[in-house]
Amino acid sequence: MSVPAPATQSIAAQVRMELRLLARSSESLLVTLGIPLGILVFFSVVDILPTGTDDPVDFLVPGVLAISVMSTGLVAVAIQTAFERKYGVLKRLGTTPLSRQDYLVAKSVAVAAVLAVQTALVLLIAGVALGWSATLSLSSLGIAMLLGAVAFTSLGLLMAGTLRAEATLGLANAVYLLLLVASGVLFDASELPTTIEVLGGLLPSGALGKALRTSMDGGFDWLAVVVLLLWCGGAIRLAARHFRWDP
Repeated sequence: MSVPAPATQSIAAQVRMELRLLARSSESLLVTLGIPLGILVFFSVVDILPTGTDDPVDFLVPGVLAISVMSTGLVAVAIQTAFERKYGVLKRLGTTPLSRQDYLVAKSVAVAAVLAVQTALVLLIAGVALGWSATLSLSSLGIAMLLGAVAFTSLGLLMAGTLRAEATLGLANAVYLLLLVASGVLFDASELPTTIEVLGGLLPSGALGKALRTSMDGGFDWLAVVVLLLWCGGAIRLAARHFRWDP
């Protein structure tokens, strides 16, 4: 009689599979690595965005890190998972010892691994090629990136596990663009109307951007972290409850 594999073993196997699939997908690599790094380099050299700083790279580094989290955790995960569900891949996974909760954990761990690479690349390119420097708090940065990864991955999986693949494709991209505009990660939020600026700070992207900017000054933004924690709790609960294996 065979003994089911421990949950940690099943999760680790799924994490490895997720990373292999990402490495083989040129579209996912473009979304997760190409676009954020392109934004960083282009808008640091071409000073056209209202950043409210003397050097655009000072504003763009935390903003691009937030964009990386959104690109990977929301867009890439939502679209990839939605089509896996459409084509029956998730239905087959549902017959394995991997539970729905374990699957969600594996996706989050894979996203965290990708974001670790993205963060290192952003900081390296900014520091070496663009002359950026900061009194960075690594602990604050790590906490903000981790909470952002959990929140956006859970939101991406919520979309993928409840909507049709085509609807997820459209909605994920629409939400991504909305968050870019409304939350002040790409340009100074003070340029927006006051109401939108306030509401943008309550969005997960806005809170993540604020937490990351504070970490660049060696501080810790408690209010932004609390907002992220609330988004994490709500998104995880909804994703775990409503995620479906079947198309």
